[in-house]
Amino acid sequence: MDVELNEDQTMLQEMTRRFLEDRSPIAALRRLVDGGEGFDREVWRQAAELGWVALFVPEENGGIAESAQGVADAAIVAEELGRVVFSGPFLSTCVVAFAIAQSGSEAQRAEWLPGLAAGETLASWCFAGPGTKAGVRAGSVSASRRGDGHVLDGIAAYAEYAEAADLLLVTAQGVQGLSQFVLPAGTAGITVEPMDAMDLGRSLARVRFEGVVAGPEALLGDAGKADEAFERQLQAALVLHCAETVGVTDRAFEFTLEWVNERHAFGRPIGSYQALKHRLADHVMQLEGAKAAAAHAARAVQAGAPDAAIAVSVAKSQCGRSATEIIRDCLQMHGGIGLTWEHDIHFYLRRAVSNEMLWGSPAVHHERLSRLAGI
Repeated sequence: MDVELNEDQTMLQEMTRRFLEDRSPIAALRRLVDGGEGFDREVWRQAAELGWVALFVPEENGGIAESAQGVADAAIVAEELGRVVFSGPFLSTCVVAFAIAQSGSEAQRAEWLPGLAAGETLASWCFAGPGTKAGVRAGSVSASRRGDGHVLDGIAAYAEYAEAADLLLVTAQGVQGLSQFVLPAGTAGITVEPMDAMDLGRSLARVRFEGVVAGPEALLGDAGKADEAFERQLQAALVLHCAETVGVTDRAFEFTLEWVNERHAFGRPIGSYQALKHRLADHVMQLEGAKAAAAHAARAVQAGAPDAAIAVSVAKSQCGRSATEIIRDCLQMHGGIGLTWEHDIHFYLRRAVSNEMLWGSPAVHHERLSRLAGI
């Protein structure tokens, strides 16, 4: 994050970077892809031991939330994950832990949060339906009353790491309004259908709910009153998503600068030619704008600022658009080698293109900004 970090945050950043360089560099993603694996569960367990998910979990449930800055600290981790195109359920598990910590009953927190914090339980959030506006609105799953519980029907799409998840957070639309439920992934009536993804380091799935019975113990918060909780969760997810995108773009730009200063043509580095200098200067401006927008969004959400919803949509629009523009041009600057499987840049471009569309495209967030402004 492009903010002034305190001592603890600096330690978190350095510790995360060292861990990723050692246990999950970009070469590890290549091995996962070549082996047909989604992610390394042992690496994820070790990562959780560093406190990545525990940032959102109260101390009484095995976390460190009271001594951490939740979303702001997690954004530091997310940016480092972007720099290595990390494959693992960081965002999905963090958001579910955040939701349970914020809205869950004492029994729900005791049952689920210790496992989430320790990396033993994986989680996915199911709320978005198929379509171009997916990522900022819930309602693709319906909840109807049955006795003292609910029955869930519908399809949630683009659920991250749902195929590997032990726990699902489901946001559903009912007659009274939005309700949320925490359900074991193996609950009868739930079917997870893996989706093909451009990003080779991310697992996406459709989750089908057919007559799924959710008892009163599964209800998270009050029935029909989950709108505010949903918005808080969405804001947290967008902050982590934007921070990751910044890390992806920053690292791709770094090794592109190294390349244009090393690659010679006609007796001089290609980066010394004015045509490339102008393009690189433009990209620095775009990248700095994305960093500023992501940093402001993280601070706003952490502080519960009145403009937090606006801040995250501005950041998502800026980060999503600029990342793909910058990395596509970085690929062009690499010339033919940039188009090969052996070069790492295609992993960064895949993640950037995927991130531009997931959790709402720039166009979707422009519409959301208009609604927030009353237009």
